[in-house]
Amino acid sequence: MRYSVEDEQMLVKEMDEKSAREILSWRYEQPYDLYNNEATEESLNELLDGSYKVVILHDGTVFGFFCTGKMAQVPAGHNFGAYNDNCVDVDLGMNPDYTGKGNGYTFCSFIIEFVARIFPNIPVRLTVATFNKRAIHLYEKLGFEKKNQFSNGSTEFITMLTVCQTPTD
Repeated sequence: MRYSVEDEQMLVKEMDEKSAREILSWRYEQPYDLYNNEATEESLNELLDGSYKVVILHDGTVFGFFCTGKMAQVPAGHNFGAYNDNCVDVDLGMNPDYTGKGNGYTFCSFIIEFVARIFPNIPVRLTVATFNKRAIHLYEKLGFEKKNQFSNGSTEFITMLTVCQTPTD
């Protein structure tokens, strides 16, 4: 079955425990299994710390999530100066039922527009594992450019940066 959200209405809500537990149960296929989370109290508390939002489809389906700020950064990047510029860091994850099916542009555009409304005219920075060519291609399509590269010892990452303009209504 092809899940498409092209004509779906999405909305952002505060992360709640039910959504957080669902997100922690998501499983991605290799090589994207790096993004699988463990359902521990620590990971649950992180999702519920106030920096995470959940993206819901009109029928109540959890389509994805995102966070901004320090929680969106890979800690090792600080050792390489990857986060020295004044930017809004964004991390995001999409429900694996929807990945690889042409939904990324709609999902990411929605999140970037949401963030741009809260932080107008501040550059947005994403951090992505270099093996994730699918995400890198999508981010480039959205106007992001590669900036810094670093490693946490097991995975190579790049930061990608764009300047978001305040959307007009």
